[in-house]
Amino acid sequence: MEGPTQHLPPPPSPPPPGFGPGAAWQGARLPVPGNAEWLLWLAVEIVFAIVWAASPAVNGLVFVLATAVVTLGYLVSRGIAKAGKVLEQ
Repeated sequence: MEGPTQHLPPPPSPPPPGFGPGAAWQGARLPVPGNAEWLLWLAVEIVFAIVWAASPAVNGLVFVLATAVVTLGYLVSRGIAKAGKVLEQ
């Protein structure tokens, strides 16, 4: 007759990469802020600021108006692009 069998729990599985002992906590992985479109908008704003600073014909009102028009155009174009993606799905 055989002796009693011991029922041992299975060995613990190894932790996923980056989560074991000694692994430094890096926090949540977030996307890099900004993109090429935002960078282009910033470049245009810098050009507007240079023109505003260098030209006596361009006052603060023209600078703000140009900034508002370009920003509005950008936001509208992003909205149209996102709406087009929704319609595709």
